[in-house]
Amino acid sequence: MLKHFLHRRHFQSPTSNPSIIKHCIALLQSRAKSPQTLKQIHAFSIKNHISISNLHLGKHLIFFYVALSLPMNYARNLFDEMRDRSNTPNTLNVFVWNTMIKGYAESEAPREGVVLYGEMVRRGGAAEADLYTYTYVLKAAAKGMDGRVGECVHCVTVRDGFDGLVFVANGLVNVYAVCGRVVSARKVFDEMGERNLVSWNSVINGVGLNGRPDEVLELVRGMVGEGVVPDGFTMVSLLTTCAEMGALALGRRVHGYMVKVGLDGNLHAGNALLDCYAKCGRIREAGLIFREFRVRTVVSWTSLIVGLAVNGFGFEAIELFKKMEAEGLVPTDITFVGVLYACSHCGMVDEGLDYLNEMEEKYGILPKIEHYGCIVDGLGRAGKVREAYKFILTMPLRPSVIIWRSLLGASSIHGYPALAEAARAEIVKLEPKHCGDYVLLSNLYASEKRWSDVQKVRKRMFKDGVNKIPGYSLVELRNRVYEFIIGDKSHSQDRLIYEKLSEIMNLLRLEGYVPHTSNVFADIEEEEKDTALSYHSEKIAIAFMLINTAPRTPITVIKNLRVCADCHVAIKLISKIYDREIVVRDRSRFHHFKDGSCSCRDYW
Repeated sequence: MLKHFLHRRHFQSPTSNPSIIKHCIALLQSRAKSPQTLKQIHAFSIKNHISISNLHLGKHLIFFYVALSLPMNYARNLFDEMRDRSNTPNTLNVFVWNTMIKGYAESEAPREGVVLYGEMVRRGGAAEADLYTYTYVLKAAAKGMDGRVGECVHCVTVRDGFDGLVFVANGLVNVYAVCGRVVSARKVFDEMGERNLVSWNSVINGVGLNGRPDEVLELVRGMVGEGVVPDGFTMVSLLTTCAEMGALALGRRVHGYMVKVGLDGNLHAGNALLDCYAKCGRIREAGLIFREFRVRTVVSWTSLIVGLAVNGFGFEAIELFKKMEAEGLVPTDITFVGVLYACSHCGMVDEGLDYLNEMEEKYGILPKIEHYGCIVDGLGRAGKVREAYKFILTMPLRPSVIIWRSLLGASSIHGYPALAEAARAEIVKLEPKHCGDYVLLSNLYASEKRWSDVQKVRKRMFKDGVNKIPGYSLVELRNRVYEFIIGDKSHSQDRLIYEKLSEIMNLLRLEGYVPHTSNVFADIEEEEKDTALSYHSEKIAIAFMLINTAPRTPITVIKNLRVCADCHVAIKLISKIYDREIVVRDRSRFHHFKDGSCSCRDYW
């Protein structure tokens, strides 16, 4: 149909160019709905001798090349021809420059948009920056995470009087927030004379990205207080915060609000809700959300795969991945992080290596450092520490500090002091003052009763000004989060808590529990070690929840360190004795304890 139309409109005479230009523009505005149609119209104009530098037609072609999200090289070639062939190069109007900057801001090369803005300013002429110019260049700076450019543009907008406009201010809040400059983002936001939904979402997302969950909640309350109705993007930021805090009760209230206002059908918010339930240890509820989706994207599948993996259901994660492949969906690099994580935590070392090869061979995805890290972690967990070291040495990417730290941890657990010291030497070059590395090495020496070496490590920590991060456990009760540390007696219920702890320890011994005193890395008597183990923060937190919750109520504990072997055995038995489902989220995964067993199958 379009070809027939173009054929009828084909004029041979050069004098008819204005008419052809007019018809080309009309065709663009009415029919350029796909890349193929757009290219046909462009080809028609060239065949009819319309100069590629024609400003009137060119600006429409560039607009549609950008609007249809074609590769920016198409629009750039046109732009360069228009700029360079025109008799007066400075006559390109601001609409053309803005369209190009916008295109780059939404592409994989946002830096080019910033460069183009600089060229536009230097050329001057007919193109004088306006509201849209600053909005788009700030978007490009945010995507490129270039805070310095954001600062420079901020100065220019203040000078030219654009900083008070809501769209420009929103762009400034966004660029500062994504670049980690939360104080600057809040300052711009707080000084805005006019705020809209985008303003609130930008600052809420920004503070959430920078690990300020309490501030997120404060801002959401302020937003509702000003009568601004949250949308799907607000829900994503709020649910992400709930997930990071492990605030299940709040996440459920957000879920209820979404259902009430009809946002439960929003795909982005739905994926965030799934992720929230998974990260709060409620993987069954995450699965229900997944099954209720009318449309499941790769993000939906990936969220549940990763959720299953970190919750200790590695085999189920692999099965879900196979179903995803059967549906014809193409996994992303993040999907493979979940798959490889599942393999590493289930002892599926060979399968993990197969999936690593499949990434590139089947899907053309180049493995990143995170993927290699999962393989190293899997080999280390399986006790194949020497193989892990050889794998690191043959990796095509330079090992990161996390890779070496994984090797250090595996060497410490499985008793390879030489490899532990080799890993520690590499870590010192990259991140010399991380307290966890000193602790791992100290624990390794302690497990071998090398107390003089333990003292040397501790003296080095003191000399280097490194303090050990204390372990803590968090629990949520009646919309409040309670924190406990080892031997904690700061709580108002401490007498009841320690009475409950004593009851727990007596019942555990009746079940055959024997304390794992090897987990106490100190040169003290065995009886003192028993006492030290009974006062670990997660045991105190569980005792607190047993006192304050009804029988059979599930308990969730968030812990900042890896759960020790003694607590793992004890909590398995507690779940059986008290008929409770207990979920413990440590620094790397979840443990689901029920009826005396754990979802990790004692492999962690």
